[in-house]
Amino acid sequence: MSFTPHPGFFRTLVARRGQGGVASLCSAHPMVIEAALARAARAGNSVLIEATCNQVNHRGGYTGATPAMFRDSVLAVAEKQGVAPAQIIFGGDHLGPLPWRDAPVATALREAEACVRAFATAGFAKIHLDASMACADEPPCLPEIVIAERAARLAAAAEDAARDAGYAPPHYVIGTEVPPAGGGHGDAGAITPTTPEAAIATLALHHEIFARCGLHDAITRIIAIVVQPGIEYDNFGVMLYQPAQARALSNALSRMPGLVYEAHSTDYQPVSALRALVADGFAILKVGPALTFALREALYALDSVARILDGDGAESLVTIMEKVMQETPKFWQSHCIGDDRSQKIQRHYGFSDRIRYYWSSDAAEAAVTALLARFAMSDLPKPLMHHFFPALRSRVLAGERFSGRALVLAAIDQVLDEYEAVLG
Repeated sequence: MSFTPHPGFFRTLVARRGQGGVASLCSAHPMVIEAALARAARAGNSVLIEATCNQVNHRGGYTGATPAMFRDSVLAVAEKQGVAPAQIIFGGDHLGPLPWRDAPVATALREAEACVRAFATAGFAKIHLDASMACADEPPCLPEIVIAERAARLAAAAEDAARDAGYAPPHYVIGTEVPPAGGGHGDAGAITPTTPEAAIATLALHHEIFARCGLHDAITRIIAIVVQPGIEYDNFGVMLYQPAQARALSNALSRMPGLVYEAHSTDYQPVSALRALVADGFAILKVGPALTFALREALYALDSVARILDGDGAESLVTIMEKVMQETPKFWQSHCIGDDRSQKIQRHYGFSDRIRYYWSSDAAEAAVTALLARFAMSDLPKPLMHHFFPALRSRVLAGERFSGRALVLAAIDQVLDEYEAVLG
């Protein structure tokens, strides 16, 4: 299947600022991608799918996929779903030194450049340049000029790689006030919006540094800046968008023509908050953990149904996942706090959804495959469906039947439905 990104997608996105936007789906889970592409097939619209540099990079990331491998896997699902390649926009999220920040800066930046080149070579049309983190031999807080210079260095690598691969050069998202990837680590009620002055200064500094580096054409393809609208989530809480608190930040867009805001961590925001974000110029709404959170909820619900129907002979999915997470604690240890009981709750049920890092393990894949095979036919008793999948009650009572796989996809689709309801 050939792949040519849609040329006018980003121009339209910016032109519709305040009136529409796009959900940026930041997940590498195959079932999340399947649900998103099934929706795109039904609606015939574009879908923006992003991979973070932790998930996917030139060395494989925690999924084991390079950008080209990730692209090809998505296109293979698209072909099965009847989605045209031009409907898919691929993005790279947090591209920079993040996975190598524990190395000296010279090493980390070489890896970051190689990572960005791999994304651009694979035809990723949207790249979030994130050089905001300090490396092992640096003080914890970097000056903004250093961050901008590193962003320009990464943009130059992307420009060269895209040209050499025969792709149109990518569009860029910049921003030094970047929320932590995957959700907060502490109090979700302690976040304040970016100041208008900071947003405008960040944009001006990047323009200046890009121009100094000869990246004049790339400046015209900076479409968004990451700012903090005052939303966040951690394992136990979600801080909801308050339009009044971000009013000055929203109004600052009038001084930044041709630009929209990109909002990270929009997971779990209600439809009313998502609608307000779009109206205030946050045209790119990042969502990821909420999608795999819905997937985990559905899988655990299916496992509960299996316990009821089959007894407790087989090991539960919860038990299997606990073993997997305990064997490799690096993905949850720094995000789960408190005593053992509290940490276990956060591992399995926390809003930060650290369990998403473990679904690709051999043990987890085998357990999920067996669970979905158990419910391959539409044989779930209606009362149990009514109890464990309450959002589908009306459809179940109307006679609709679901396999286990269809139930998981429907759970993911319910999250996507909330974004489609506000994005237009």
